[in-house]
Amino acid sequence: MNMMQWILPLAIIIGGLVVGIIGEQIVYKKVKAAVVNKGMPGGEMILHSLNRMTFIGFLLAGLFGVILFSEIPPNIKDVLDKIITSVFLFSLTLVFARLTAGFINIYIRRNEGVSTSLIANVAKVTILALGSLIILQTIGVKITPILTTLGVGGLAVGLALQDTLANLFSGFYLIISKQVRTGNYIKLEGGEEGYIADINWRNTTIKEISNNTVIIPNSKLASSIFINYHLPEKQITLTMNVGVSYDSDLELVETVTTEVAKEVMAEIAPDLMNNEPYIRFHTFNDFSIDFTLYMRVSEYFDQRIGKHLFVKKLHKRYQQEGINIPFPIRDIFIKDDGNKNGVVKQDL
Repeated sequence: MNMMQWILPLAIIIGGLVVGIIGEQIVYKKVKAAVVNKGMPGGEMILHSLNRMTFIGFLLAGLFGVILFSEIPPNIKDVLDKIITSVFLFSLTLVFARLTAGFINIYIRRNEGVSTSLIANVAKVTILALGSLIILQTIGVKITPILTTLGVGGLAVGLALQDTLANLFSGFYLIISKQVRTGNYIKLEGGEEGYIADINWRNTTIKEISNNTVIIPNSKLASSIFINYHLPEKQITLTMNVGVSYDSDLELVETVTTEVAKEVMAEIAPDLMNNEPYIRFHTFNDFSIDFTLYMRVSEYFDQRIGKHLFVKKLHKRYQQEGINIPFPIRDIFIKDDGNKNGVVKQDL
């Protein structure tokens, strides 16, 4: 082919590239913005699956136009045909993999309790691997030797990646056993605590209240001792220890304290109002009669705001009702035993 014969194929390819870029940068972005603004269920996920497909589609159309309308050697046409077939099939595979991962994520959000990224990523990788084998078979590459090589090489890879595989299977174990779920609040035996943000193929990510991130290998989490404050249910009983003076009317103390606790529950856990708070007196202390308040809150983190509100409201009500919260008192007697060095103080 001389130089003039290449002008038409190049023009067709460049035309496909330009139209693809325009479609991707203008049309696709406008459609995505419209879908996001209207809040169409699943629309954003579907558009994410089609990302870059507009550009790839027009590029393939340009290459196909070269085959149809250009006089190029048969060997080049054969190569272009295989390229178009491979890219087209891989694009379909990629879209299907993204859609599968997206639907899994939607299912997870509706059914709390399964890790997002681990299941979604495994599904995506599986589909991409199967799609790649189908593409190779379609363009005439024999996949039997490849599968055999992968089978033999898989043993060596498995031995080399023992820690990675241990973390992978530990992640599946944590999910299947439902010991932890995304969104659960856990406390590790080392003292770290926070919400489970994600379980991926290697690590579990924990987001602390301070907004820091704790990353722990799945195998270590699966073998460690931890408390899950969201299982078997995330509602938890808040306990507060309080002491009142000996001259207090204990019946009045009980009534006032439970009323304040109900006020706090009405603010932070209105759905749990059928679980009435209660107190139990338990100790004649040195300077007070002590009791413990029991009050239900929606989840572990709500204990902080619950205690904050309860202390403020209870202190105010006790002042209004004349109920005294005593502070420690120590009487000191001083006697002169005739010691030249002065007096001796004794605590009784």
